Order: sequence, then C-alpha cells, then structure tokens
Amino acid sequence: MSIKNILFDFDGVILDSNGVRERGFEMLFAGYSAGQLDTILRYHRNNGGLSRYHKIRYFYEEVLQKEISEEEVNQLAEKFSVLMKKELVNRALIIEDAVAFIRDNYRNYEMHIVSGSDGNELRYLCAELGLAGYFKTIQGSPVPKITLVGEILDQYHYQKEETVLIGDSINDYDAAKANGIGFLAYRFVSEKEIQDIRRIKSINEIQDHA
Repeated sequence: MSIKNILFDFDGVILDSNGVRERGFEMLFAGYSAGQLDTILRYHRNNGGLSRYHKIRYFYEEVLQKEISEEEVNQLAEKFSVLMKKELVNRALIIEDAVAFIRDNYRNYEMHIVSGSDGNELRYLCAELGLAGYFKTIQGSPVPKITLVGEILDQYHYQKEETVLIGDSINDYDAAKANGIGFLAYRFVSEKEIQDIRRIKSINEIQDHA
C-alpha cells in the first residue's frame, strides 16, 4: 500500500532547533558544574525525542542524585518554554526541504506533528511560523511520543501500513516500532547502531519507501 499518513517529528525535522534547545538547557542549568552540565547535554543530544519534563527529572534524579517534585519539574519546564518561544520564532531556522514538501503536499497526505517538545509551545511556534494550517493535529509532551502515535492511529482509524513517522532520533524510531508503523530517518543522529533503519536525505524520497 502507498503512504497516506505522515507523522512528523518537529525539532531537527521541520525546524533546525536542536542547537537552540541545547543552549536553553545550558541557561536553565547554569550554575551547576561543567561535568554535570556536559552529562545532561549529552543525554539531551542522544534522546531528542524525549520531553523536557523527562530530561529535567533525569538531571535532578540521575545526575544530581536529588529528589524533585512534579511542581518543580513543571516550573522549570515553563522557564524553558519561555526561553524557547523567544528564540525559536525565527524563520531562518525552518528546514526548507521539509517545509517545501509539507506546503506542496499537505492536501495529498494526512499530516500530523508528534514531538517530544511541549504541545502548547509547538502550537504557538507553528502558528507564529505560518505552519499550523498544514497539519490535522500538532501534539507534544507531556504525553509521551509512543502514546501520541497510538492515539492518532486510533482516533483517525489509520491503517498502520499506510502510516509513517519521519524523525531524527532513536526515540522517534522506538515510537514508530512500538506502534507498528514505518519509520524514515531524516537528519538522523544516534550513537546506537540500528540495522533495519531506512534513511532519507530529502522528504521527497518518501514515495521511494512506499
């Protein structure tokens, strides 16, 4: 069957925002040691599809070996979001290959965004960047990506063999595999070697993998 439904990751696929988000974590955790900061930044780079809520908790519980309440996690996540809303409303960060495909083909496919970034922040950014109208839904954390993908499949009654997730991280791959849909690696970054991964250099190659 041909592909009819495309689920896009956001950071690193639609917006070249990973470097900006990394600087955001540097600012959020300024004042901690260089070693502690390096650990969380490395974790962030290797887990692009995981939410800031998860990464903040990881930093406190695994790096600092401290407890952190849900309220404190949410407060830090909100600080991070304020920084991101200011820095990411920048059209120069748009990945033109992806957005040109989306703009030219949004009537030909059912398109969704599923991201580890905050859902409210994503909807704000997409509206400000003029992208919101191309997608049926724009979804993000705090709901995990694996859950978001499953909910979209159920809500819209998509056939799994007609649905693909395009992402740049191992967590995107895991979300696709867990839900039984295809995965295409675009601008993919991972320290983990994956044997069955399908890589594309341009979103336009999607039909080659139908």
